[in-house]
Amino acid sequence: MLFLAADPLAVVGGDPANARKTNIVFIFADDWGWGDLGCHGHPYLKTPNIDRLAKEGTDFHRFTVASGVCSPSRTAVMTGHFPARYNIDGHFAWVPSNAKRGMPDWVNPSTPTLPKMLQSAGYATAHFGKWHLANNMIPDSPLPEEYGYDEYAAFNCAGEQMPVHQDAARAIAFMKKNAAANKPFFINLWMHEPHTPFHTLPEYRRRFPELDDADNVYASVLSHADDRIGELLAALDRLNLSDNTLVIFSSDNGPAGTGKAGKLTTMYDSATGEGFGIGCSVGTTGGRNGRKASILQGGIGVPFIARWPGKIKAGTIDDTSWISAVDLLPTLCEIAGASLPAGYQPDGMSHVATLQGTPAPVREKPLFWRGVPSRNGPLYSILDRKWRLLTDVNFEALELHDVDEDPLEQDNLISSHPAITNELLAKLRTWHTTLPEMPDPECFSKYRDEKVGPMPPELKPLFQFDPSR
Repeated sequence: MLFLAADPLAVVGGDPANARKTNIVFIFADDWGWGDLGCHGHPYLKTPNIDRLAKEGTDFHRFTVASGVCSPSRTAVMTGHFPARYNIDGHFAWVPSNAKRGMPDWVNPSTPTLPKMLQSAGYATAHFGKWHLANNMIPDSPLPEEYGYDEYAAFNCAGEQMPVHQDAARAIAFMKKNAAANKPFFINLWMHEPHTPFHTLPEYRRRFPELDDADNVYASVLSHADDRIGELLAALDRLNLSDNTLVIFSSDNGPAGTGKAGKLTTMYDSATGEGFGIGCSVGTTGGRNGRKASILQGGIGVPFIARWPGKIKAGTIDDTSWISAVDLLPTLCEIAGASLPAGYQPDGMSHVATLQGTPAPVREKPLFWRGVPSRNGPLYSILDRKWRLLTDVNFEALELHDVDEDPLEQDNLISSHPAITNELLAKLRTWHTTLPEMPDPECFSKYRDEKVGPMPPELKPLFQFDPSR
């Protein structure tokens, strides 16, 4: 789906003051594990373009997202809030599944969002790639334009589904147009890779002839994604925009599956078409416990690399600062000179100084997590100062970690620090009382009816993927 909004400044000779503002490109991968980068020491995955970002910017090793699964993680980026505030704890699916899990069917478009705030500061805004702040199986869900995007092409949303490999080309065209108009831009480039189904091309599979099927497929899809990131970086260079553009690479959660190779099978997705299945999910966490769907570090500790020439140190690793996805909205708004709306309070905090080289090893503003209720393992967590506590559904303490000394959370310190444990439990309980009991009825599909079971026949034609698009 392509949407173009009329814009009085989108002409050559636009506002010169806007041209001095920093452009922002936020690359958000899907299920890309912390260990799945060449610069993080992976033995066979090749990611030269992401590695280039690390060489020309700073690699933040302690970044965390707000959930171990897709939709709540993306909600946090968009809103600057913990997704539990919207009863979004799992992925958006077909309406009965959302209802069964106590979720809405989409993020409320009246919510203050990052792109709306950047629009108010004179930015052209665009979203290319995965959406999943609703679902393509919910045809009456709001489109990305209602959340503050001037232009979009997406999948996992209502309407026409953009082919997954077109994301970078769309972003490059948007950059060219706004560079000519002297208008600053903000782009979400939310890539499909390496989520299932794995959509491969023969030329990429031929790059890894020595690998067995599952590893070959996984390496090929990441190599293709890395190439598209390279195309975007090359376009910034050609347009003389690199020095005035902040580029961030991250992932919505940790790697899917068990990490062990399985059978080479195919699967079909109504948003993206047919590809290889979960047996090719061999992503790695870089030694972190847990994986996708977990609020352990393997589920929420993901890559975060930022390049901003002259502002962010090049070739640097920050392995002390605790930055969260809920910090992105206030951070990017400060960079863009965008004011936060009256009455809006982010759950995160600005980390512009951290990006520019001032470490933030102690988390002064607590972070909270509520995980996927149907999954095993911890359900709630708090990170406060140098301590992270994980608890179960009954708020019975499970694990306490000193993340300053033990960032990979290997040592459980509950027995030796009962006072800290009780203090953090009390804070978790207090935070829990602030959460809504039910989702907002304004975010319910017209198909939300207790009698609705399987998808109605009249909707099925909407979800037939045309690979020729």
